[in-house]
Order: sequence, then C-alpha cells, then structure tokens
Amino acid sequence: MTLMSELGRVAVLFGGSSAEREVSLKSGQAVLSALVRAGVDAVGYDPVDGGLVGLEALAPDRVFIALHGRGGEDGTLQGALELMGIPYTGSGVLGSALGMDKQRTKLVWQALGLPTPDAEMLDPDADWQAVVRRLGLPLIVKPVHEGSTLGISVVESVEALATAYQEAAQFDTRVMAERFVQGEEYTVSLLGDDVLPAIRVEAAGGFYDYEAKYLSDETRYHLPCGLQSEEEAALGELCRRAFVAVGGEGWGRVDVMRDEHGEFWLIEVNTSPGMTDHSLVPQAAAHIGIDFETLVLRILAATLESPPA
Repeated sequence: MTLMSELGRVAVLFGGSSAEREVSLKSGQAVLSALVRAGVDAVGYDPVDGGLVGLEALAPDRVFIALHGRGGEDGTLQGALELMGIPYTGSGVLGSALGMDKQRTKLVWQALGLPTPDAEMLDPDADWQAVVRRLGLPLIVKPVHEGSTLGISVVESVEALATAYQEAAQFDTRVMAERFVQGEEYTVSLLGDDVLPAIRVEAAGGFYDYEAKYLSDETRYHLPCGLQSEEEAALGELCRRAFVAVGGEGWGRVDVMRDEHGEFWLIEVNTSPGMTDHSLVPQAAAHIGIDFETLVLRILAATLESPPA
C-alpha cells in the first residue's frame, strides 16, 4: 500500500474565527497546494463555513490542522476530533491547550527548572509601580492566549504599563507582564524526533512583531544562526525538553531569547506554527534538504502512528 492510499482523504483546516485568521488562510492554502501536488486526496475546509457538521460531511480519513490561535490550536478542536475519531496533525488536547496558555506553560517550565523570564498576571487594578519594582524595566505585556505577537507591547516606563495592559486586554481577558530579555531572538523547530536547525531572527525595527513576521521584507532570518555547534546543540536540547514538557507532539516550534551573558530564556511554544512564505519551520526544514511538500507529508504521515495522548 502506498503512502497516498494510506493517508486517504485529507481535510486541511484553515481560516477559523481567531484573531490569526488571515495568517491561517495563507498557511492552509500553502499546505493544501503542497498536498495536492504530492498526489494526496486533499480538500480545504474553513470551520466558519459549517463547523464540525460540515467537516463530518467531508468524511475525511484524517485532518491537517493549519488553524492558528484559539479554536484551532488550543485543544478545543483536538478534543472534538478525538470524539469524532478522526486522526489529526500535531499535539493532542493537553499539549495544545497548555501550549496556548503562556502563563501555565511558564509555570510548567519553572517547575522543571527550565529557564524562562519571570512574569506575573495583570488586572485593571494592578499596582503598576509594584509590578515594575518586582520585574524591572523594560517589560513585555502580552495576552496569555494569543499568538503572532498580537496585542504585545514592549514597556519602558511605568506610565506606559496601563496603556499596554489595555491594548493586550482587547485580545484576551488574561494578560501577563514578563521581564524583557535584551538580546538575540532564536526559534527552534521540532519535527517528530528531529530538532531542526535554529534560526536567529533579526527584525528591522528591533522587535519581531506581527508586521515583521508576516508583512515586512526587511526581517532577516539567519540560517545558519551563527552559534557555535555546541551552543546550537544545547539550544536544541533545551527546546526539545521545553516542547516535551508541555505535552507537545508531532511538530512545533519553540521561541527563545539569548541575553548579553549568553544565557537562553524560553519564551513560548507554538503547537501549530505558521506555514506561510515568511514562516520559520519551512525555512529550517529547507536548510537540511526537506522541501515544503516533503515537510507537510512528514507532518501528515505522523497521523498514521498511534493517536495523540
């Protein structure tokens, strides 16, 4: 039996209703096109068009999840697919839900002694002076359950903290402040048991925000990343441990900062990373000879193994 016949009918889920809808549409179209070129019986499906009933009507043998953000990356869809008995790509219910929650991800890492910047939760009545005393300046203020740097602000003064909170609160009812690590930004992709080469990201404006990620042609992706081989191996192992710690499976990405002393600090995990022409996982895979079609087939083929726990 060939791989294509084993895969059967594949539904690529993209779009959705989260704040990352536009990015997801691009990711999904790229994945769908690659699967069709490879000879897979694949069809695209946007959950906003018919929900789970519409998906069930397609009678897929498996699902490639190209949804980002809440409703697609946070365990809710994964739980529904488990109940429907449909295999799917990526992490299971626990890994997806935990990975989407930046605060609880951080609590797990801290419990295991993995390096991650100090942070605390904010609310409208927070004592901003006390927050700054505890965490220092600058700070990063971010929604707990958003990706693609939506609602994130770099705060360099007490006066700016309340405004940053309000900005983040537009995206989530839970907002956190995190000590800002000054230094270089790295990202490490995981594909099955393989740790892909690290990428050093250099944004033209100094901060890798939404525009730098998806719109700017000035963002630089350093691959090789410039680390010594021993340093990159240590970074890869740290990211692998961080991914496994939150229940990550199949494929994903871990974002890291490196401070002026050369120490690495875990920032967040992505269990359904972007697959656009600016995205990082395809870049890392291509660097070691894995083209885009092969990449999506490897991600999808993992659904033929035992289902996520």
